[in-house]
Amino acid sequence: MHKIVPVLQLVLLFMAIGLLSLPEICVAQSPSDCQAYAKRVEMDSGSMLGGAARGAARGAIFGGIVGHSKGAKRGAALGAAVGGVRRGASRSATYKRAYDDCMAGRVRW
Repeated sequence: MHKIVPVLQLVLLFMAIGLLSLPEICVAQSPSDCQAYAKRVEMDSGSMLGGAARGAARGAIFGGIVGHSKGAKRGAALGAAVGGVRRGASRSATYKRAYDDCMAGRVRW
């Protein structure tokens, strides 16, 4: 009887260690929870106005180098439009990726 108790204790110890070492399984959230999470991630990713401002600055610099003041104005206008559209598409992709990750249970929050 004395030899059985330590063996049983060792088996239980190894089982406990095995259970603790398993990766945590996340349960998929409800669609409304995932929508709220994805909105929060999208808002944290930046704004379209910021993308338009960066695009305008880059376009003005490039246009100024290539075509002086007239080129800088055109570059700023084109850069603002492209930067805003690009940032909007990026935000949409960020939202979709966050929502999909949440629904698949890959996100813990």
